[in-house]
Amino acid sequence: MSYMKLTASTLAIAALSATTAAARDNVQIAGSSTVLPYATIVAEAFGENFDFPTPVVEGGGSGAGRKKLCEGVGANTIDIANSSSRIKQSDIDACAAAGVTEIMEVRFGYDGIVFASDINGPAFELTPADVHAALAAKVVKDGALVDNTAKTWADVNPALPAQDILAFVPGTKHGTREVFDEKVLIDGCEANGTAAAHKAAGAEKVGKECMALRTDGVSVDIDGDYTETLARVDANKNGIGIFGLSFYQNNTDKLRVATMSGVVPSTESIASGEYPISRPLYFYVKNAHLGVIPGLKEYVTFFLSDDMAGPDGPLAAYGLVSDPELAATQAMVEAETPMGPLE
Repeated sequence: MSYMKLTASTLAIAALSATTAAARDNVQIAGSSTVLPYATIVAEAFGENFDFPTPVVEGGGSGAGRKKLCEGVGANTIDIANSSSRIKQSDIDACAAAGVTEIMEVRFGYDGIVFASDINGPAFELTPADVHAALAAKVVKDGALVDNTAKTWADVNPALPAQDILAFVPGTKHGTREVFDEKVLIDGCEANGTAAAHKAAGAEKVGKECMALRTDGVSVDIDGDYTETLARVDANKNGIGIFGLSFYQNNTDKLRVATMSGVVPSTESIASGEYPISRPLYFYVKNAHLGVIPGLKEYVTFFLSDDMAGPDGPLAAYGLVSDPELAATQAMVEAETPMGPLE
């Protein structure tokens, strides 16, 4: 059965790849380190169960994956970008400028952002307000904005352990960072009154001020994947790392997870909406490659199948919270419906 769509972009890729198709007989994917293990599970199962080569799945971060997707159309460009944050208008504009005019947005489930420390360390019961007060560059003291000099978590909140503040946060190219910025730093900044102080001080972009982190060594950006964050926590027992829920669940022998606003992170608390720091997971498909790159449509369909992404599938066993609207996404994939304008 052929899935080719005779659009101008499809004809363009056919022409571009006519001489290189034999060297490009597998699906190529790059992007989010959070989505990487899920995509790897699907790719390996796909290679074992279909008459297509196993897709090549690489990391690099959500932003980097979307940038690669938007490099153009042709066998020398990737087919899918994995992303733990939603595509941006700037990505869509870059894609369009490079001839990538139709993109299929595939939301396949949900994950949570968790704070975890050494398994033998003290328990942490955090709130976004606590995290912001510990890591923000500026905080409110005696009614005024001042440089943050808190040394221990107990300095921030006496109910927290008197442990030196040290946090390993995802670098700016990671989709996890966007969720951390929006659902922890900005929410915490508003909750502890710092946002109001920035506004009163005349800040033009309060959100940007709220997201500014300390530069005195207590907040450390991690540009690698979660394995690097885990290694940092292992080497610095006072450190707290930020991870995806699924990564934590696969390393419970090494990590102790913190509650957030009184809620223990779990697939159940995320599915119910109780856990406050969850996010949808996506991958983005270059429609022009459908019907041209062997196995691309079949891989996407397989990924979205109940057997893989459903609540009883292997992705759920790894920690994915299945999307309650999975059936609608399956229908969208079958119809190869490109995404519309961002809401």
